[in-house]
Amino acid sequence: MTDIIRLTAAQTAAKIASGELTAVEVTEAHLARIEAVDEKVHAFLHIDREGALAQARAVDAKRAAGEPLGPLAGVPLAMKDIFTTEGVPTTVGSKILEGWIPPYDSTVTKKLKAAGVVILGKTNMDEFAMGSSTENSAYGPTGNPWDLTRIPGGSGGGSAAALAAYEAPLALGTDTGGSIRQPASVTGTVGVKPTYGGVSRYGMVAFSSSLDQGGPCARTVLDAALLHEVIGGHDPLDSTSIDAPVPPVVEAARSGDVRGMRIGVVKELGGEGYQPGVVQRFQESVEVLRELGAEVVEISCPSFELALAAYYLIAPSECSSNLARFDAMRYGLRVGDDGTKSAEEVTALSREAGFGPEVKRRIILGTYALSSGYYDAYYGSAQKVRTLITRDFAKAFEQVDVLVSPTTPTTAFPLGERVDDPLAMYLVDLCTIPVNLAGNAAMSLPCGLAPEDGLPVGLQIIAPALQDDRLYRVGAAVEAAFVTKWGHPLLEEAPQL
Repeated sequence: MTDIIRLTAAQTAAKIASGELTAVEVTEAHLARIEAVDEKVHAFLHIDREGALAQARAVDAKRAAGEPLGPLAGVPLAMKDIFTTEGVPTTVGSKILEGWIPPYDSTVTKKLKAAGVVILGKTNMDEFAMGSSTENSAYGPTGNPWDLTRIPGGSGGGSAAALAAYEAPLALGTDTGGSIRQPASVTGTVGVKPTYGGVSRYGMVAFSSSLDQGGPCARTVLDAALLHEVIGGHDPLDSTSIDAPVPPVVEAARSGDVRGMRIGVVKELGGEGYQPGVVQRFQESVEVLRELGAEVVEISCPSFELALAAYYLIAPSECSSNLARFDAMRYGLRVGDDGTKSAEEVTALSREAGFGPEVKRRIILGTYALSSGYYDAYYGSAQKVRTLITRDFAKAFEQVDVLVSPTTPTTAFPLGERVDDPLAMYLVDLCTIPVNLAGNAAMSLPCGLAPEDGLPVGLQIIAPALQDDRLYRVGAAVEAAFVTKWGHPLLEEAPQL
């Protein structure tokens, strides 16, 4: 079992295709791992044991019949509990949807099933994807497998922790302001936010519709690329979906050649407030890129300094609108419906009981920003800043092929340290937010351990919209260089659970 769970997704798929392993054997090994360690980690909210084994048996039957298998057929995956999955609970980490069973699959869920990917279950997350630590989940926090007393990142901490704990070789996340990349950074895994519109949002419970983007999470760059290829592509059910082919991400991940590329180091994403060990590992990564034949230059994007403020007006405003659907009338939690109260009173009581503090905070902030007399001063001004950020990216990409920065200013902080300090929590996403505001593609991958605490540090790579393959090209080159330097993948240094 130990050998099976430590295989990459690509290795697992190859062994299943050759008959060396069966999909059922692989699935059972990961279910056993979850049973052994998830009580400590709490990466999962729901395990679909019967469904996963049924999917695995279907893959084995296809192989036995000589039918062609997809590149990830039989490989297990942990799915963030924000994607609707027919017949399987989808809570979005909230009490307001506790026990809700969707009657349909999200587009991404359909694509995974069609590709033969085995969905193990749904992972823990900050409620409605609002948070950076997975402490805002209504079902309790997730621990970081490197140190269970520390956060695994958020909002998709469950997906990242499942990877780092070897509970699954693949995971699915969503990224509104860094919720794929930041958990990847603090758990020593790989996370990719595709170009906005590159992966369908149909069936993905909305938080901030102009920022939300589903994407792949994995332990290697190639595995992330293979998953990206499966879930990407145009979807007529999503009005924001881009009608364009998926960029050649797998080909790029297999090449990993950065010779002749121009890499831009973002001046504004570094300096005061960044943990010394994070800065040190980032500078080492930049030097690796130089050694691999890339030209490195400094790039200034002055409007990035306004990104955090703009994001925390735009995202709560859209959250206020999107979460208005949870009114206790059609589905979800209903409180106080004893026949003596009006519909408005039942709605108010249900929202009071069903939404957590961070969700309420953002709804109030967003409703205020959209209110009469304040719309132009707050929401309108934030959208103007968003335009400036997009222009800064455009100017930068006229000079360089990709941009790089630390993914997060610090390593994983202790659970409970920032729960009562929202501003300190929001600062965690300082480096990742500009990408979402502009709709570009970005990746985080491990670049070492911080000397102060021995915890993972992430390198962020940013590419222009629809040039997602550049992420994988640069990421694969850096990954190979570091594995050669360390003598093994970074996760082998993680303490055993």
